[in-house]
Amino acid sequence: MNWKKPLSLALSGALALSLLAGCGAAPAPSISPSPAPAAPSATPTASAASPIQTAYDDTQTADVVVIGAGGSGLAAALTAVENGAESVIILERTARTGGSLNYTNGSMSAAETTIQKEDGIEDSKELFVQDIIRNGTKFGGKVDEAMIRAFVEEDTAAFEWLYANGLSDNKCNTDKEGRRAVFAPEHDLYSVQRTYKYKPEDAENYKSAAHEILDGMVKAEPKIQVVFNTMAVELAANDQGQVLTVVGVHDGGAGTRYDAARGVIVATGGYSGNQAMMAQYAEYGGSYLVGGPSTADGNGLLMMQKVGGALNEDSMSAIPIFPMGLVSKSDPTTGTIASTYTWKAGGITVNKNGERFENEQDPNNAAREEALTLQPDAIQYDVFTDKIVEDLRAAGGSMMYDLMFGGEDSMGRHVVVEAGSLEELAEKAGLPADKLKATVEAYNAQVDAGGTDEFGRTYDDQMNTFKLAVNKIEGDRFYAIPLRALCVMTLGGITTNTDMQVLDQSGTPIPGLFASGEVVGGVWGKFVSGGTGVMGAITFGRLAGRSAMTTPLASGYTVAPAASLLDASLFETKSAAPSAPSFDMSTPLKDGAYEATVDGQEGELTVSVTIAGGRLAAVDVVDSHETPSIGGKALETLPDEMVAGNSPDVEAVSGATLTTNRLRDAVVKCLEQAAA
Repeated sequence: MNWKKPLSLALSGALALSLLAGCGAAPAPSISPSPAPAAPSATPTASAASPIQTAYDDTQTADVVVIGAGGSGLAAALTAVENGAESVIILERTARTGGSLNYTNGSMSAAETTIQKEDGIEDSKELFVQDIIRNGTKFGGKVDEAMIRAFVEEDTAAFEWLYANGLSDNKCNTDKEGRRAVFAPEHDLYSVQRTYKYKPEDAENYKSAAHEILDGMVKAEPKIQVVFNTMAVELAANDQGQVLTVVGVHDGGAGTRYDAARGVIVATGGYSGNQAMMAQYAEYGGSYLVGGPSTADGNGLLMMQKVGGALNEDSMSAIPIFPMGLVSKSDPTTGTIASTYTWKAGGITVNKNGERFENEQDPNNAAREEALTLQPDAIQYDVFTDKIVEDLRAAGGSMMYDLMFGGEDSMGRHVVVEAGSLEELAEKAGLPADKLKATVEAYNAQVDAGGTDEFGRTYDDQMNTFKLAVNKIEGDRFYAIPLRALCVMTLGGITTNTDMQVLDQSGTPIPGLFASGEVVGGVWGKFVSGGTGVMGAITFGRLAGRSAMTTPLASGYTVAPAASLLDASLFETKSAAPSAPSFDMSTPLKDGAYEATVDGQEGELTVSVTIAGGRLAAVDVVDSHETPSIGGKALETLPDEMVAGNSPDVEAVSGATLTTNRLRDAVVKCLEQAAA
């Protein structure tokens, strides 16, 4: 791919870093006022008044320090350089850029684009604003219109920026007329076609085209340095009251202090990977499956609160879900999107009490999402029969069912419950038989009666996208498939202004501190609109990068923690290694080579283990279908760690817990063979 960089990005320049001698738990900058703002490339002055709590061994400086190498952080870094930054440091907790873009195909949206004009589609930024507001205010959602308008105004330029820097070379999905601007049915539809579904050229290493473009641009820019496997743990202010210091801890425990001359941008993502935190803000949030990175734990919010950042409290319960979460085989807390869509051909959904709770065929996605969040443990069971599956296939609506559940080797086969009667189905699925039977009888009677039921579902011969056939729950075989609420992003977070400056509880900007992307709360309301999950992060990242370089640094500000901090216990890290050994390594083992296969992310994971002298001599990955951008480092480094420690129980690689667990399970299977 050719990176068509803007002229400002093509300028040469080496990354200017200043490495100073480490001083352990050195004192932090104080917060006493000074009349002059820091000049570019200046090192903030330290004072003993407010010591940094985290030990560090060395110090590095840059014009801008960005926390998080997701779409927002990458865009922020690039835009800071466009606006004059000679050095930008990005701290990334994992071994890979992309953040949530590693978990999504990355639909994008923007109005008044070159593509729309070429496709003959009339659109306006004002119509885009109104569509976002309409969607976000459903079910009592509260939006920030000023932030939405700032997004829409900048979004077009952000999309065109990506388009000019290589996106135009990527393939994209088109509608039946060949238009590249399409409707996105996974979200409520916009008034006009303004969603763009581009595919990455390097599909092995990138899931989204946006990530591929941004990553390529960053790699080509010598003024940007990405420091991987480093978790930002603390923010600090200098003696002018400017938050320009970050302390990061690297894998292995060493710390480094990073001082910025112009600004720190927090782009750490949301809290969709933190079930404890979701449980605090949603009744059944602790039961939501994690569908994105486990590193999306909300820790960036607490860091900003400790220097005064105010949470947008009204937004914290805005946790959108997909009512189609397939639980992982290897981790009951995580999942992926998978729906049966059998309700399109006559199936129903029931809660764990065996009761219907919604119009399964409601074209309003938000209504079905909201309905599931109100059910016990946020779990539903798709109930259907063999006849319903036949009709779904006949109508051409079975693609996802066949892919995810239809075959013996399907990814979701482990959750399929099958029985010869409704009573047997209830027993196997763990549902109350009397309730399920009564629910099905009432439903079947409604099918016979026709008309419209209490939930608004219709039983006539008028078919549409959401109704492909009308059937009773009857047949030779009965099925139930449990699906849970799946969360891939959160909409709550810190409060900023439209320049992406973090605000304190009085609404005053905290000098030097900016935030962008999912960590910012209260923008979108209760539901995110199609394509804004990706473009919102990128666009607000661009705004943050520009503001960090162009906003004068105020002085005389007094830094103090927010009045009500998030509970630190919400962010306690848990080791991926089990509390008890997964295999007793004192067991006598027969020397030899052993091989085992477990289910993986996109296919099977096969591992070979060599035992010599009764110990682990080698662990080799024979075949893997793990996502390289997520599980790659785990498969590369953990086998050697297992051999060195003579144990399958190792610490998970950050962001690759599932791959770590699968590798361990495969090695345990080999050890069990050696012990036989």
